[in-house]
Amino acid sequence: MLSVVKVNLSSKVPVVGSEVSASIFWRLPDGSIRNDDDSVGLRPIHGYHFVYKWYRLKSDKTVAVCYVHSSEQATLQCLACVKAKIPVAYSYHCSSRCFSESWEHHRALHERAAFTLNENGNEEEETSGNFDFGSSIIGTSLSSSKPSIGQNPGLNNGSAHLYPTAIAERNNGATWLEVGCSKTYTPTVDDIGHILKFDCLGVNAKTKVAAGDTKTFLTSRVQSAPIPSPRCLISVSKVDVTGRLDFDSSSGTFTVLSYNILSDVYATSELYSYCPFWALSWFYRRQNLLREILGYNADILCLQEIQNDQFEEFFKPELDKHGYQALYKKKTTEVCNGNASAIDGCATFFRRDKLSHVKKYEVEFNKAAQSVTDQIAPGAAQKRTALDRMLKDNIALIAVLEPKFSNHVADPSGKKRLLCVANTHIHVHQDLMDVKLWQVQTLLRGLEKIAVSADISMLVCGDFNSTPGSAPHTLLATGKVDQMHPDLVIDPLGILHPTNNLRHQLPLVSAYSSFAIPTADPGIEKQKSRMDLKTNEPFFTNCTRDFLGTVDYIFYSADSLMVESLLELVDVGCLQRETGLPSPACSSDHIALLAEFRFMPRMRL
Repeated sequence: MLSVVKVNLSSKVPVVGSEVSASIFWRLPDGSIRNDDDSVGLRPIHGYHFVYKWYRLKSDKTVAVCYVHSSEQATLQCLACVKAKIPVAYSYHCSSRCFSESWEHHRALHERAAFTLNENGNEEEETSGNFDFGSSIIGTSLSSSKPSIGQNPGLNNGSAHLYPTAIAERNNGATWLEVGCSKTYTPTVDDIGHILKFDCLGVNAKTKVAAGDTKTFLTSRVQSAPIPSPRCLISVSKVDVTGRLDFDSSSGTFTVLSYNILSDVYATSELYSYCPFWALSWFYRRQNLLREILGYNADILCLQEIQNDQFEEFFKPELDKHGYQALYKKKTTEVCNGNASAIDGCATFFRRDKLSHVKKYEVEFNKAAQSVTDQIAPGAAQKRTALDRMLKDNIALIAVLEPKFSNHVADPSGKKRLLCVANTHIHVHQDLMDVKLWQVQTLLRGLEKIAVSADISMLVCGDFNSTPGSAPHTLLATGKVDQMHPDLVIDPLGILHPTNNLRHQLPLVSAYSSFAIPTADPGIEKQKSRMDLKTNEPFFTNCTRDFLGTVDYIFYSADSLMVESLLELVDVGCLQRETGLPSPACSSDHIALLAEFRFMPRMRL
């Protein structure tokens, strides 16, 4: 007889919008124990199949939970959020201090809601109130606010009605409502503050008789999904980095996002002990990341640290639903010591309705390293030493795209405009600056060859693991590296010599340097306070407990593209409550960068 032995859930802390998946262990008639995720009740196993049920504990009173400190019961509500029809779960706080520290976040939500609803001004009224959440009046208030939240129509928690009016089960004085009947369940806003129960039972396929006891798993209370402060696009189109005035042209614009999403294999409690365990779960993070990425509505997505399995099983199909075509290149495997499907790489997505794919290039720095070591290391031992230093599995993905979003992108001669989008992740270790610089130089040489072969605009995006002013950044931003640069001191293999060859002819400019331009615009001045004006780069794009700095960039061809607007930078003050990223609200240790570009009009000859 088949029987269920054990049930594990992907997360013991359910969060709204984040799928919870069950892993079932069962004992076969021969006594062996199996865990086969492909056998989910759709076909009998040894004449038995599984029955799954999800329940929500129905309490006599609704429990409101603080959206910042999800383990605390709420005692205070932001009335401005309620008035602005922001989901009520995000209006609760456990204390006045909690509310005060979150006020900047609330104000941003209010402004965004007001803009969306085309409201002008705010009424003068109290924006917070203290309540006794044990009173029946407040219970009624919470209940009446639920219809304004709504239920996500995209959730699929089984074929049964999610919230039947009949009571599904009573035991030990508790009342449980059935909310799902599949192996997975995605909590909704109606579940917030409630405990969930998952039941699994083996049943004889013919007789429908239960086999063994029902295995039950109880979760903690469902939490609202933390949301980061909204980030807006800031227009910089008045003047670009070269000082040219903005053109009054109807040429089509396009947006480019660059984002290191933090591979699941690196998102461990050992590395990020300050982040709650449930917020590091891939089932939680992938939904959070997808919501964030889709919210930017970018035309081109350059994502780094996407594992091969995550690309194939999640990001590719999910983004395909939203009109994106996908290209992917995983890292090479010379240094890999584990599951090949967990190797990460770079993925470039683009909207099919705005761009078409012309050509794809893949850069494997390992292949280039092997060619170099053949020249610089005559002996086998020397070559092995050189390869040990240079083989780091890093790659770059280059896509040539043709815009089709505007009939203004053709130049006067009738030629179509082309975009070359490079997406890369450079080696991380700081003690291998020579290897970092060599990888960047190798990428730029490849891009120069493409630029010579076609009239094409360049975008170079990614995580370069190089801070502003470092040799790799200097090479990208200025086209050359001074021979006296301190990063050139350590070059044991001589791969950077002669140093006067450390240059390129591409007219690349960092997109975010547009925030450093002198202007009276208050929006840009606010962003300037988040910039290092010595390097004209953001103060940080990567924020962990041990590191705060900029390593991500979007470079563009300044002779053919202009920056129209930029995604606002994150104020480090907004992270003061966090030890670092990732956090429940932000599921990567990096922040996303986004730039809107426009083709410059070409002069007739």
